[in-house]
Amino acid sequence: MAKLTINGQALEVDAPPDMPLLWVLRDLLKLTGTKFGCGIAQCGACTVHVDGTPLRSCMLPISAVEGRAVTTIEGVGATPAGRKVQQAWLDLEVIQCGYCQSGQIMSAAALLAGTPNPQDADINAAMAGNICRCGTYVRIREAIKYAAKAV
Repeated sequence: MAKLTINGQALEVDAPPDMPLLWVLRDLLKLTGTKFGCGIAQCGACTVHVDGTPLRSCMLPISAVEGRAVTTIEGVGATPAGRKVQQAWLDLEVIQCGYCQSGQIMSAAALLAGTPNPQDADINAAMAGNICRCGTYVRIREAIKYAAKAV
């Protein structure tokens, strides 16, 4: 039995310690906002925050997150940065197909939580590895800058 804290809620899940966090979230906890993309931690669709740091959940065993705070796309809106980023995504209509967007939002929220006024280089570094097959990168960058200016 693994003891996890997901979106501020203490939970126990019956899963092997090497089970990837992504599958615990999606299959056991029915939190399906975090997406499966590549399965090798390269595309960013499965990004969650662990103690505020964006990590790829598809390769992260649940044993690595016991005793740590995990935030998913379902919970990031409760944070100041997450709320601003989600609103910016809506206001600027960033989403095209939407599949990658939960991972994009999670990376952007972590960036703004640590760097409230990011420069282009900061955005490039924080968003590297988050792949958007629709090519909404320009809108993503604009939304990050828009969220940074939000009061």
